[in-house]
Amino acid sequence: MADARDEIDALIGQFSRLPGLGPRSARRMVLHLLQRRDQALRPLVMALDRVAQTAQPCTRCGNIATAPICDICADPKRATGEICVVEDVADLWAMERGQVFTGRYHVLGGTLSALDAVGPDDLHIPQLLERIVSEGIREVILALGATVDGQTTAHYIAESVEQTGVILSALAQGVPVGGELDFLDDGTIGAALRSRRAF
Repeated sequence: MADARDEIDALIGQFSRLPGLGPRSARRMVLHLLQRRDQALRPLVMALDRVAQTAQPCTRCGNIATAPICDICADPKRATGEICVVEDVADLWAMERGQVFTGRYHVLGGTLSALDAVGPDDLHIPQLLERIVSEGIREVILALGATVDGQTTAHYIAESVEQTGVILSALAQGVPVGGELDFLDDGTIGAALRSRRAF
């Protein structure tokens, strides 16, 4: 009995390491799964196994795919000459949820950080420069966070692509749709003011 409890505790420990989950949420999840073995636990185990066997980074953009080239890169309609540069796959998926961007992506795999000793060679910046030439990219859209590291990375990329002649743009930053000024932080309000446009 103690061995079974140890295994359950180990499973709770694994769940609690996931982003956004603490020990209490992990215990609730594991208990839910154990009480619904056939409906929840076994399908989850099978899905995790399938993903573990098939998921891999796209060799072109860095998205998660089940083939060497992801669906976005393989789609000829996405060859618009625009490439959106994001920090990680979560950002790519967030952009896709909006269903507005119709070009291709490039996942950097992080941002430059002097504190964490992350330099240009630790990111996929050289691959981005190669893609600009090989794919005939006309515009690079920087969709990086409004953090110090994000902006440092954006400036580094801007300097790196300067000689290629591509158009360089960045996402506007400011008040979200439906947002009220009273609930926004000072940085967001400042960015919105600086990015103002004619009305």
